Amino acid sequence: MKNVSGSKKGRPGAVRAGRKGNKQVGSGGQGAQALEGRKPTPKAEDRPYHPAGKRKAAKERFEAARTRRGGSSASAPQTRTGGRPPARKTDDSELVTGRNSVLEALRTKTPSTTLYVAARIEVDDRVKEILTLANHRGVPIMEIMRPELDRITGHDSVHQGVALKVPAYEYAVSEDLVERAFSRDQVPLLVALDGITDPRNLGAIIRSTAAFGGHGVIVPQRRSVGVTASAWKTSAGAAARTPVAMAPNLTQTLKSLKSMGLFVLGLDGDGDVELDALALADRPIVIVVGSEGKGLSRLVTETCDAIVSIPISSATESLNAGIAASVTLWEVARRRRSA
Repeated sequence: MKNVSGSKKGRPGAVRAGRKGNKQVGSGGQGAQALEGRKPTPKAEDRPYHPAGKRKAAKERFEAARTRRGGSSASAPQTRTGGRPPARKTDDSELVTGRNSVLEALRTKTPSTTLYVAARIEVDDRVKEILTLANHRGVPIMEIMRPELDRITGHDSVHQGVALKVPAYEYAVSEDLVERAFSRDQVPLLVALDGITDPRNLGAIIRSTAAFGGHGVIVPQRRSVGVTASAWKTSAGAAARTPVAMAPNLTQTLKSLKSMGLFVLGLDGDGDVELDALALADRPIVIVVGSEGKGLSRLVTETCDAIVSIPISSATESLNAGIAASVTLWEVARRRRSA
């Protein structure tokens, strides 16, 4: 039989509490926590957003990682005894590879910490000069087996038996490149990269900039390639002579250069000005090169004073970014010589 009296089965005297008619007379304990007062403040190291808490969490992660590697939190880091050592570098240094790149880096007195030379290397004039310069500058020389040199430089690197360890690249400031050119009574010529991520393109552009009298290259801080060992290699040592600046925000940097008197020219296949009709070549300019796939970004395009196209055969869809920059730099240099 269904119980409709409000009492629970087996407890004839129990009734529901908390309501009298339609009026609520109790909170059901909802304010109990407020009545108890605040609990004791946790220690700093137990608060995840406190610096002490972050240090504690980082220490715990470090100890857990060492335990997984077979060490202990109280012992020194363990040395890998079996298998192949990892090829990943643990510092910010770079390896400049190839005889031309290493020689140019030593000639320009690029800070260097170690010169690696493959055992039984075939010595030519470049290798002789590399060894002589390294000895004069006090750069330690390590002779290692070729398989080991392959490993530390990456198996896809053509090191030609030599590699030079250099500190992380020190980038210049874009505005300083312009002021340096003006101080020498020269017309500034810069190249900026927009979304280019291939280090070989950067190396080729650095090399072309040096060849045609440019004063520097600008790379964005995000979504862009930096001066890596591969870029050093492709530049054939030009990275030691041509400064590269890093722009925290490329659009803002271009606007800053415009305020200093530079004209911003973007390269695009659908540009409104053809390269052979460019009338701004003798002015202070910065040439902006976009990626092959996406081209120039919208904000950069809106910042440009002119969008320049390179006339090419209709059978060719587009040019490589490095080649497009080289062709444009050559035309600018030719027009400046004529002027």
